[in-house]
Parts: sequence; C-alpha cells; structure tokens
Amino acid sequence: MANGKFGKVAVLLGGTSAERDVSLMSGNAVLAALCAAGVDAHGFDPAELDLHILKEQGYDRAFIALHGRGGEDGTVQGMLELLKIPYTGSGVMASALSMDKWRTKMVWAACGLPTPRYAILNADTDWDAVVADLGLPIFVKPVHEGSSMGATKVTQATQLKAAWELAVRFDDLVIAEEFITGAELTAPFLRDRALPLIRIEAPGGNYDYQNKYFTDDTRYLCPSGLPAEQEAALQALVMKSAQVLGCRGWGRADLILSADGRPYLLEMNTSPGMTGHSLVPMSAKVAGMGFTELCLAILEDARLG
Repeated sequence: MANGKFGKVAVLLGGTSAERDVSLMSGNAVLAALCAAGVDAHGFDPAELDLHILKEQGYDRAFIALHGRGGEDGTVQGMLELLKIPYTGSGVMASALSMDKWRTKMVWAACGLPTPRYAILNADTDWDAVVADLGLPIFVKPVHEGSSMGATKVTQATQLKAAWELAVRFDDLVIAEEFITGAELTAPFLRDRALPLIRIEAPGGNYDYQNKYFTDDTRYLCPSGLPAEQEAALQALVMKSAQVLGCRGWGRADLILSADGRPYLLEMNTSPGMTGHSLVPMSAKVAGMGFTELCLAILEDARLG
C-alpha cells in the first residue's frame, strides 16, 4: 500500500567519507524498510550525484544515512536548508558541533557534564608530558571521524607518537583522551525520549571498526542490566548532553560508567548506523519498536531550521 504522506523521499547514502561502506549498508537497510512500508523512497549517493539535483527531481524529504564528514558534519544539512528540503536528524550547528569531538567536550565541560580529560596532539607535542598528565592507557582518535576510524588504545608511552601518526592520516586535528576503565555504554534517543541503554562487551575490550561492524564476537546487552534508577539517571544525562549541543530528531551518545559508578560522556553521534550490527535499532527493538517503525518515526520528524 502506498504511503504518500511523506512525498518523494531521498535516502542519502554512501558519500565520500572514510565511513562510506558503513553508510551504504545503513542507507540500503533504511531504503528497503521505507519501500516495504509503501514510501516513495529512492537511494541517492552524493558521491555520484550533486545534491542540487534533489530539487530538480522533486524530492520532498531526505533521510540522511550518511556517516562522517560530508554527511554528518553540517555540510549536507546546510545544502538541504538552502534547497528547502526537510531532512532527518540534527540541524547545521548541532551536526557540525557534534562531529567535532574536541569542541563537543568543551561544551559539555562548560555545562558541568562529565567527560574524560584530554589533550590535543600535534607534531610538536611533548609525548612524555601527555602521558604524565593523562596516565595510561590513553585513547587517541581523529577529532572529526566516527566508527573508531584511526583510533588507537595506547598502553605504553612509546606507542603514543605512532598512534598520533595513524590518526593524523584521517584528520589534521587529533585528540588524546584519558582511558576510563569501566562499562562501555551507548544511549540512543528518539525525539525527546531516551531509549534503553546498551552495554557493550567487545573482544579484549577493543570496540574498534572491525568489532563494530564485522564480527559476531562483540556482545550487546540490552537491557543493560543496570538498576532501573541508575539507568534512568544515565538516560537523563544523555538527554541533557544532546540538549546542550542542540541535537534533535534522533542520535546516540557513547559513555563509560567507571568502576566506582561515575559516568563519562565520550561523544555524540547525530547520524548513527542503521546496519545489521547497529545499536539504535537494537535499543528501539527492546523498547517495542521494529526497524521499519523506527525508520518511519525518524522520517516523520524531518524538518528545516
């Protein structure tokens, strides 16, 4: 049965970022779900077609299934604003800010929200001083990449420079973050509602690109197993973290719950994965929402401004 209330919908997928392959998986899953629900949806790859064609081809809405730079960083959102095509997820400012892990942490810290201590790395960095300040292990990652691209867990001081050299291949701006030992959690949200938390147990505690998307050895616990009162407090923290960044529609915050029960916000994802291994659909399912229903709810919230 046709579902005409959304008009003609472009599912933006692929793109030019380092996360292109994941975006293709996400976008094709969303496209299949929308088509199955009767939506007049079509895949649109900005790496192959210029975005201005969206207006020429009569698209009424855009579902953004792009990940990383050129899709999740406010640039596509800005173009869609100019074209006056409503789109899913956060607006220009929140998308750009959330993609920048450094400035996200500065906003959170300024608002009194907990996040690990950090240092910005460059070729002139005093590596020993960073280790002395942050301790070991240290997590090194590009500021403007997602999906753990170019990220390294440094366990020895002699590894820090090499970790920076890897990260700088992806981004000129690289951040080193103190490593908080504890439970790794992720917290999706949909509109103004936090979805159930997911506890992640990756092989060797290494939740890297391979263990995120291409292994069945990573364990995802949802429900998380945390006491209800504690989970509710963490969900409230996540919604506050999204609010101060200006996020809307949907997204996912990653955090660590330390051994002594203190939460630390790591980063915000404004266009999370929607693949077979993805976390937002997993959490939504526990909340009673199937994949197609989730896609329709995200699409229904598409807007400008």
